[in-house]
Amino acid sequence: MVTVRRIWPLPVSPADLDPELDPELDEAALLEHYAYPSGAGTPWVRVNFVSSLDGAVTVDGVSAGLGSDADKVVFGLLRRLADVVLVGAGTVRAENYRGARRPAVGRDLPPPIAVVTASADLDPGARLFTDTAVAPVILTTADAPAARRDALRAAGADVVEAPDLEPATLLAELGRRGLHRVLCEGGPMLFGALSRAGLVDELCLTLSPVVLAGSARRIATGPAADLRLTLAGALTAPDALLLRYTRTGPAAVDPSIG
Repeated sequence: MVTVRRIWPLPVSPADLDPELDPELDEAALLEHYAYPSGAGTPWVRVNFVSSLDGAVTVDGVSAGLGSDADKVVFGLLRRLADVVLVGAGTVRAENYRGARRPAVGRDLPPPIAVVTASADLDPGARLFTDTAVAPVILTTADAPAARRDALRAAGADVVEAPDLEPATLLAELGRRGLHRVLCEGGPMLFGALSRAGLVDELCLTLSPVVLAGSARRIATGPAADLRLTLAGALTAPDALLLRYTRTGPAAVDPSIG
């Protein structure tokens, strides 16, 4: 396992700075570090991204070029802590998503992947449907072509025809299913929409030690949002800085993901 150490919150005493008394975090310690608040009766939305030092979210259209051993460990761990993985259809297509692999903590099965798509334009033969232990949840509307909705149902998906795809509607549907620990893996449009709606509770951001410049997308896109965050935790690894922020203030209004 990759070596990960905590650098925030600060040690409680100078003695804790001794490496012998402050060893690298094992899996149990990482699970505790990233644990969701207990007893939440409504969805808690955690967003997870990896970014270059200059804010790029992809290399050649996908995030894999920014990943690291530490990022992979945290990516899998965050999925195990979640009830559901929420993601936009563009990210599913670009990253060739498949189902989560390991069972969620306290459950027998992995969390389902919930995909937001206005068009239901997903390939029924993709890994999302063929390489998964849990049926994906497709969050769309009755305006999506019926043939596409039917094809996704035939591929085994749980297709939800919501009245709209505003963030509050999406989270209400997940909450109705008892899926309160929400892990959003992007993309930038969905993160931007959730931020504008004031529905992001936490951001986990892995900083990859590269500068890419160019025209790569940022982790959030769309109309301006005012999401105020405070540092809640920071871990360091040889190949990444792993930051966790929680919300401290309200965001703007009128969310839409198009």
